[in-house]
Amino acid sequence: QVQLVESGGGLVQAGGSLRLSCAASGRTASRYAVGWFRQAPGKEREIVATISRNGVDTYHLDSVKGRFTISRDNAKNTVYLQMNSLKPEDTAVYYCAARSSYAATSPLEYNYWGQGTQVTVSS
Repeated sequence: QVQLVESGGGLVQAGGSLRLSCAASGRTASRYAVGWFRQAPGKEREIVATISRNGVDTYHLDSVKGRFTISRDNAKNTVYLQMNSLKPEDTAVYYCAARSSYAATSPLEYNYWGQGTQVTVSS
């Protein structure tokens, strides 16, 4: 099985940027589609962005389009989420997840999860 570890979270002011990384164990990154999810306190987990196994197809939540960009480097077994123009409403724990098929937007479709990384955006 694949192990996922998120990093790159932190505290930033509104308008700032962060780059999240999701590192996968082994050399099997190309086998999995990957999604970034987030969960704010008291809220349900929601999709943020997804990327196909070869990186060609991507999806971004409407509220983050133009601000967030998902990408992957299979040679480094890593998926990234570049977050620019951050807003307080982006505050949440961000998780990466993987599935050995096409990308999906429901967390129920993913079978491997990282531990999450906290992103806090102050006003």
